[in-house]
Amino acid sequence: MSSLPVDLLVEEHRLIERMIVLAKKEIDRVTKTLNLNPRFIVVTVDFLRSYADKCHHGKEEGILFKGLSRKQLSSDDDRIMRELELEHAYARRTVNNLESLKDSYVAGNVEASKEILQLMTQLVEFYPIHIKKEDEQFFYPSMKYFTAQEQKDMINEFEEFDRNFIHKKYQQIVSTIETVPPNAKN
Repeated sequence: MSSLPVDLLVEEHRLIERMIVLAKKEIDRVTKTLNLNPRFIVVTVDFLRSYADKCHHGKEEGILFKGLSRKQLSSDDDRIMRELELEHAYARRTVNNLESLKDSYVAGNVEASKEILQLMTQLVEFYPIHIKKEDEQFFYPSMKYFTAQEQKDMINEFEEFDRNFIHKKYQQIVSTIETVPPNAKN
């Protein structure tokens, strides 16, 4: 069991980073082969929407940030929390646009592949910076606002929240992509 609620969030970042590495490899592969794999986009969109956003950002915004909103934050901590909320919104929009472009590509618009690569590149560049900000500048410093009991209660809320999601599914998806050669035909 984690000692701090944010330990769970930091652990989730490691799986998100693994998926981002896979997306970077896919960008490199597509750039070399000019052969876009719509199935990889489907998996990436699902992972980022379901795991990174609904599950991970869901706990951040719905539990951690909500709890912090009831506290008297320093101006720096309040500013960073607002920035993180805006970054989450940016990620949601980018993932939605990626899905729309994938649909356009599958429908025959081959020009959409360039925009798909641009959006994937934006996400690959965005997530490491966003994760670093949360891990190093916000998560652990934010714990000073909560008593030990509030932290225990938050861990319980995270666990309850997670009952609605399937971590194992996304761990398996990432592991499978990691073991299948990028140029394999499925």
